[in-house]
Amino acid sequence: MDRKFLKRSGFTLLEILLVVAALAILAGIVILAINPSKQLAETRNAQRWVDVNTIINAVYQYSIDNNGVLPASITTTLTPICQSGGTCTSLIDLGVLTASETYIVAIPVDPSETGANDSGYDIQETANGRVTVSAPNAELSATISVTR
Repeated sequence: MDRKFLKRSGFTLLEILLVVAALAILAGIVILAINPSKQLAETRNAQRWVDVNTIINAVYQYSIDNNGVLPASITTTLTPICQSGGTCTSLIDLGVLTASETYIVAIPVDPSETGANDSGYDIQETANGRVTVSAPNAELSATISVTR
């Protein structure tokens, strides 16, 4: 058999490198399109919305059970809420909500909060007796605040 008629099987090094380069470019485009840091920030903001609503619902359930009286620690100044079991100096202590786990098991903590006492959420009572709970650490320029 003549050697020039033998057919080689397999891929050349150049073909393999071109395929790997094309896959790397496609992977880079997909990662940029997904934007994982934005997705994670949106996930943390979604958790903040849930936490803000949980806190305000617990405050109003307490108010309903106490003839319309809000927890005494809530002031008219926007003040950070103390974590459950934290040292609440200069923070709003909502321990009446977590006592015996009647209204809420524990005060929610902001996903990016690293402090030992601050929950990462603020609360205040307006002049008209309404309550505002907000998340000052919201990301992506979002405003997370609920008033009832």
